[in-house]
Amino acid sequence: MTEQTLASARGGDEAAFRELTDPYRRELQLHIYRIVGSAQDAEDLLQETLLAAWRGLAGFEERASIRAWLYRIATNRSLDVLRASRRRHESRMIEMPEPTRYGEPIWLQPYPDVLLEGIPDHAPGPDAVYEAKEAVALAFIAGLQHLPPQQRAVLVLRDVLGFRAAEVAQILETTAPSVDSLLRRARAAFESRLPAAGRERAPLPDSKSERDAVGSFADASRRATSTPWSPCLPTTPG
Repeated sequence: MTEQTLASARGGDEAAFRELTDPYRRELQLHIYRIVGSAQDAEDLLQETLLAAWRGLAGFEERASIRAWLYRIATNRSLDVLRASRRRHESRMIEMPEPTRYGEPIWLQPYPDVLLEGIPDHAPGPDAVYEAKEAVALAFIAGLQHLPPQQRAVLVLRDVLGFRAAEVAQILETTAPSVDSLLRRARAAFESRLPAAGRERAPLPDSKSERDAVGSFADASRRATSTPWSPCLPTTPG
């Protein structure tokens, strides 16, 4: 990132903004997918993240890298969606006297392999525990969905991406000791949920229906990404 590119983007130059953010699009989408468990929602939330970044670029204080700043936006957008979804589910469950399947991640979708291509090889920090391929396996993603939203985000940021505790604290607007506490609880709960096969790096499911779903989503994704992204800004008079 150069100061000139940042200044141009702040001045409304969309090409400069894309130059700042395009290197991180794919990895941000994958990060969102790990948290929300839906490939389609991840694409929608990526667009919301980029739009929020465009609108908030003037407030970027450069105390962290542009990458860390984008992860902060993406993470908090994802957490907002999870919290809103949980509130809706809890409201519905009050009206249901019989046992339900709420809380089970029945919406989970495999992550299309085509979207893994071209993700920059950012070496994770020393705290990363899970390898990249393991961290997109469906068993891994399913295990994440049973964690409370903030624990889920901490586990991904620390054990998958290798962010330091202080960096995660800044992303989540909390403290490093709080991050460490959340991580301990998340690890314990996650390991109890993750099937033994998942701990042995379970492959993505290989049934025909799932392959068809992946293919359809990949085709849609290729069509969507063939046109450069441009933020939709409100027009101003004059």
